[in-house]
Amino acid sequence: MILASKPPPTVLAAFGLAGPAVRLLGGQGLSWRVGEVILKPHADPKFQEWLGTEVASIQQRDFRLPPVRRAWNGAWVFEGWAAQSAVPGSTAQEGVADWRSVIDAARDLHAATAALARPAFLDLRTDPWARADRAAWGEAPREIRPELLEIVERLDAVLSPLGPAQLVHGDLTNNVLFVPGGPSSIIDLSPYWRAPSYAEGIVIADALCWHAATPKILEEVEVPIAAVARGLLFRVLTASKVHQQQQSAELVEEAQRYQSVVAALDL
Repeated sequence: MILASKPPPTVLAAFGLAGPAVRLLGGQGLSWRVGEVILKPHADPKFQEWLGTEVASIQQRDFRLPPVRRAWNGAWVFEGWAAQSAVPGSTAQEGVADWRSVIDAARDLHAATAALARPAFLDLRTDPWARADRAAWGEAPREIRPELLEIVERLDAVLSPLGPAQLVHGDLTNNVLFVPGGPSSIIDLSPYWRAPSYAEGIVIADALCWHAATPKILEEVEVPIAAVARGLLFRVLTASKVHQQQQSAELVEEAQRYQSVVAALDL
């Protein structure tokens, strides 16, 4: 996990904040909370403006998104930092996760984001996740670690088209927050231009790999096996990108998890 330095006083002042900054250990460990605001470093101004304009314009029915905040001078990003209001709720916990509710939230979100145009900045992304996504869809060469090659070959055998592409959130597993009696909150939007079932397949692949779900989950949430296979392929290729230099204990553990899921699904 890469940990970011605390936001400096100039950034706090720019967003009208005061008080202690508390590191949030979720995700990549880069975000800080100051009062009711979340600050993130290394922000892309075009992405942040898109969040604050295009995404903020969609109808939020049965879910809510964190409002984007501007700095005092109207900028979406100040000294590399972006700000969003904190939203209530808690994520599903391992062993007791309500994956049906996560998938329902995904479908509510994607019904709304279907109206959005494809943002041009998607073509400029070069992070491991974006590169792995393109490779999973045959849009870029694959660089596969030997430990993962057999898994990729087995997943390739069950891939099929998933339908029309639109704007989807490709990292929903731990980014849907639930509030008793209220709408779910969806945070950390990771945009991809893919079929909605692909985003759902990533959630189910994560649930099987990391959250003790069983193959029965496919029947419960009605996500096609081809979508789960594509989502799992995305995760496998991401692991290959992240660990491309050498074998590590973390890669070995991930490979074992992926292999177990492939076997459990009889792929």
